[in-house]
Amino acid sequence: MTTSRPEREPTKAQLVSAAGTFAMLSAPVRLHLVSLAAQGEYDVGTLAERVGVSIATASQHLGKLRLAGIITARREGRRHIYTVDDPHVLNLVDQIFEHIAPDGSLAPDPPLRRRPPRAE
Repeated sequence: MTTSRPEREPTKAQLVSAAGTFAMLSAPVRLHLVSLAAQGEYDVGTLAERVGVSIATASQHLGKLRLAGIITARREGRRHIYTVDDPHVLNLVDQIFEHIAPDGSLAPDPPLRRRPPRAE
């Protein structure tokens, strides 16, 4: 006997918030910044260099990601250090890159977990 999560329909507020999060991650530069910040702690200069954008561009994107609550920053002297602390965001980033192969195609799916038929 398998147990599954009970089905529940998301609320309007959840849909709006989730769509906003996905919109923030829809820009390749922002997704790259989040992916790097999910792996460690970086200053804006390092992130800009790794992503291949100017410091001003990286700062602008990082500001948006901070306001959206996707990444966090702390001060170390004159520098801001960026990271991802939220386990849900970490899981989301891990999942998307497990789903997408390095060549950009969809990665092979893991074995399908069968859901029990719904009672109607």
